[in-house]
This record gives sequence, structure tokens and C-alpha cells, in this order.
Amino acid sequence: MAHETAKYIHGHHESVLRSHAWRTAENSAGYLLPYLKTDHTILDIGCGPGTITADFAEIAHDGQVTGVDYVADILPKAEAAVAERGLTNTRFEQADVHSLRFPDDTFDIVHAHQVLQHVSDPVQALREMRRVAKPGGLIAVRDSDYAAFTWFPESEGLTAWLDLYETVARAGGGEPDAGRRLKSWALKAGFPETAIEATSSTWTFSDEPDRTWWGGLWADRSLHSDFAKQALNGGHATADELQAISDAWKAWGAAEESWLMIPHGEILCRA
Repeated sequence: MAHETAKYIHGHHESVLRSHAWRTAENSAGYLLPYLKTDHTILDIGCGPGTITADFAEIAHDGQVTGVDYVADILPKAEAAVAERGLTNTRFEQADVHSLRFPDDTFDIVHAHQVLQHVSDPVQALREMRRVAKPGGLIAVRDSDYAAFTWFPESEGLTAWLDLYETVARAGGGEPDAGRRLKSWALKAGFPETAIEATSSTWTFSDEPDRTWWGGLWADRSLHSDFAKQALNGGHATADELQAISDAWKAWGAAEESWLMIPHGEILCRA
């Protein structure tokens, strides 16, 4: 059985959690929402600070939601997120998506948001997700596709950031352009094409609050997150180059004409 060997390149610096805690079922799992029922059992893989997990728990209020993450240190934040909402139908634990502890045919929904881009064997991860899903259940996966990020105006600093990000991600064992590969990985995991619905959706940041928020968090991440540490320690960038990337994100966020589109691939696979 495969086990996780890839590095999670972001880590959990405040600048990373600033974006993770912004995620909701509505803005990050809209393609799945029409299928959720009040009595569903749901597994949320890579739950992070638990904001999407908590949304699922509110929808499946007569069911049970389990959130798992490879990094155990983030789970108290997830527990706090559901406690703040008074939710009692949730539980959290550490887990490796390549080798889940759950029995076969356990969950109605198995969900992973921005996970497969960071794991060492996404095909094995999908096999495990399928194994723990009930017959007829859904495996729902959404991942961004970094090479397809599009922004305006042109920026040498942001182009340098994207090149560096893809280098650091692949050096850590991940695949930053996961969105376009999800259907292919699902086929390799054994899903027939007729059981796979492949779609896409985007996040767009353009108005003043959105662009300054996104530009500011990436300005900080480019200097202080695990991504920055791995870029330096791996010899992929210098401190001056990271500072220039950080400055470019600040400049992009400050410009009224700025626009950024982040595309995501999505798959719904019927077990």
C-alpha cells in the first residue's frame, strides 16, 4: 500500500490559513452541493481548518461528517470551527489518503478539495476514496491548475512566481497542474468513463477588497510560508528573488485594473 511521500509545500503559516479559512462549500464545492442530502455520511479529505467540513455538517445535519488531514496539528482549528457553530455531527482525525483506515463502503460522499495536487500518488488516492465510498456513492475532487492561472496586467514578478511555484511543487513530489489531470487519474484508478463527470469552475479576484486580500496573502506567503522555505532550501530562489515576487504581488493588488482568474478542474465519480 502506498503512503504519502510528497511534501505539502504551503505549510500552515497564518498567510496560508488566511486563504484556507476563506473556503466554503459554496465557493469551493458548488459542483457537489446539489447531490448532498441531510442524512449523508461524508468524508472530507484534507479538511485543513474545517470551514468546508463545517458547511457539509450543516447540510448533512442528520448524518455524520468526518474530516481528515495528513497534518494533525491543523485539526484543533477544524474542531474549533465546528464548535463555534454548535455542530455535533462531526469528528476529525489524522489520515493518509493513500491508506485510509475506514472499512469498505462507509461513506455516501468522499470529498477532497485542493488535495490531489499535493500527494505523491493521486491514482492510489482515488482508489482509496472509491474503496471507502458506498456503492452508488460519490467521489468529489476539485483541484486548481496553476499553469492556467491568468492575470492582468502582465507582470514579470508574477510570471517568476508561477515558474517558481511549479518548480517547488514538483520538487516536493506534487503536480501543480492537477486540475486538467483529474479525469485521467480517475480512469487510471479504475472508474469507467461513464461514471465520471468532469467539469470546471473558477475563482476571480478583481475588485479592491478581493485583489488586495489575495495579493497581500501571496505577498506574505512568498516570504514566510513553507513554500518560501522550500524555495530557499532547495536552491530554487534567492531571498532577493522572493522579495521581488512579494513586491510584485503587492503591486498587482494595489492596481485598479488588476484581474486574476484561477481555474479548477472538478470530477464527480460514481462508485
